[in-house]
Amino acid sequence: MNMKRLMSLRLKFLLVAVGSFLLTVSTLFICHQLAAYILELPESPFVSPFRWAIREVIRQIGSVSAMAIVGIVVFVMIYMWLTRGTTRYLKELDQTLVEVGLGRFDVRIPVRTSDELGNMAENLNRAMEGLHSSLREITSGLEEIAEGRLDRKIPLQTGELARVAESINHMADRLNRSIEEERLAERSKNDLITGVSHDLRTPLTSILGFLKAIEEDRYKDETELRYYVNIAYEKSLDLKKLIDQLFEYTRIRNGLPLKLSELDLVGFICQLAEEFVPSLEQAGMVCRVTVDRMEVPILADGDLLVRAFENLMSNAIQYGAEGKYVDVQVDAAEGWASVKFTNYGEEIPSSSLPFLFDRFYRVEGSRSKSTGGTGLGLAIAKSIVEVHEGQISVTSNPQRTVFEARFPLAGV
Repeated sequence: MNMKRLMSLRLKFLLVAVGSFLLTVSTLFICHQLAAYILELPESPFVSPFRWAIREVIRQIGSVSAMAIVGIVVFVMIYMWLTRGTTRYLKELDQTLVEVGLGRFDVRIPVRTSDELGNMAENLNRAMEGLHSSLREITSGLEEIAEGRLDRKIPLQTGELARVAESINHMADRLNRSIEEERLAERSKNDLITGVSHDLRTPLTSILGFLKAIEEDRYKDETELRYYVNIAYEKSLDLKKLIDQLFEYTRIRNGLPLKLSELDLVGFICQLAEEFVPSLEQAGMVCRVTVDRMEVPILADGDLLVRAFENLMSNAIQYGAEGKYVDVQVDAAEGWASVKFTNYGEEIPSSSLPFLFDRFYRVEGSRSKSTGGTGLGLAIAKSIVEVHEGQISVTSNPQRTVFEARFPLAGV
């Protein structure tokens, strides 16, 4: 049994009660002896009033009753006197708790005893110290966040403060992401303006150059004039194509409303392959369609989806002509429909794969129309697939390049 258990409050109150009883008995004994002594004294003006009072008390209520009343009063007075320290300490604890309730977590309770009250004071001090430290940490973190350090993490504590710290960290993360997204959007807008300016300037410069030559009569004969006009016309078509694709890309990215209906990917792809037969024959290629089931239903906007697949098919023809084949595979598994466009042309460098769906990006690193299109076709395809809650990816090796578009199956 340790000292703290020996000095428990119950033992203290028991000792106070026993002490009060003994002191009361001693007091009563002294009072009894004093009363008997007064009654035995000879008559005198000084003693007579005390003797008369004692006799009246005995005659009215009796000696036993008088002693009982005196004993109770004395016991209560002694008990209250002996417990005054504990009472004052309880009031001190109560006042400290009131101050804590008002938000003063820096107060400290003096530990005056080794009993339960002292234990309580120690625990309260530790709790307030931990609370004060946690609040200082949260306040410091908020000050740093307010100064722009949104990556500052407030250490998680326990209880409600842990939830507060977690909420602040979550808020800072979301704010940081919002700022990063805003910066990315601003950077993307600037990149878009730069790319558009470059791609618009190139054909426009050619058009203006040839029209200026025509305006200044710098041509030899009508044949050369028609040549200049034809080049200006071809460049105008390139310019119109770029503007149309840019408009389409912007329209999709800005949340074009979808006209969803259930369509069968198998029939959809077969019809697309038929429409591309002239382009395939011109490139000396053949499209081979393979399916693993008769129907693969998805919810999609057919007009938009055909645009995405046309871009993927055109890309396969343009860059895979030397392979002679374009393989299109349609299958479904685990709640997803998949369409794979495979060509057997030159391998796409692994360093280019992460950027292949970025607008204006072309693997050859130039903007020459002889080596590639506008750089918007794959970006448009990606946007269309994503607005259908789908996914698009590409893999490439020396044997083949595969573009895969995946969509949630209808009714799953």
